[in-house]
Amino acid sequence: MNLKSYIAMIAMAVGFAAPANAQSVISAGRAIQVDIRGVPQEEVARVSGLYTVSESGYITMPFINNVRAAGLSATALGASIAAAYRSAQIYNNPNVQVQADSLGTTQKLMVHIGGQVRRTGPVDFVPGLTIYQAIQSAGGPTEFGAMNRVELLRAGKISTLDLRQTQMKGFTLLKDDTITVPEKNAIGG
Repeated sequence: MNLKSYIAMIAMAVGFAAPANAQSVISAGRAIQVDIRGVPQEEVARVSGLYTVSESGYITMPFINNVRAAGLSATALGASIAAAYRSAQIYNNPNVQVQADSLGTTQKLMVHIGGQVRRTGPVDFVPGLTIYQAIQSAGGPTEFGAMNRVELLRAGKISTLDLRQTQMKGFTLLKDDTITVPEKNAIGG
């Protein structure tokens, strides 16, 4: 074997070995863990958490909204999130770590919506999600939905909220909450 053939074989072996060591690429529909440090302690819990990559390839982060995730490695996404917080002048020096296992087996966080909404079923949960946002994610209430008597099931207890009141629209959900928009009664309420 001549030197030229030997160098070509080594180059091919290195080329095939490199992708095996590279980080996996994040894809749509996948759940990823985002942890942030270097921010005020009270903000850590609000920003850190499990996020689901939307079908369009984005995650929705508090304060900066949509960040492109699909097609990036975990390291590249962490750098992108940190840069977005710096450029929006929200955090000066955030340290963002993203964990995405190669099998995509991280459990998605959801809230569940039923009753008089356009699409019943699970809705992706992100930290800071409000009850009104969750209902809108389900297509909003139908014309028969009683927004003044929305039921929230949390930890085995049912609360009734009047979402016609502006301050109630900002009620923050927790993962695994269940929301039911009941049918209007005979007098329309």
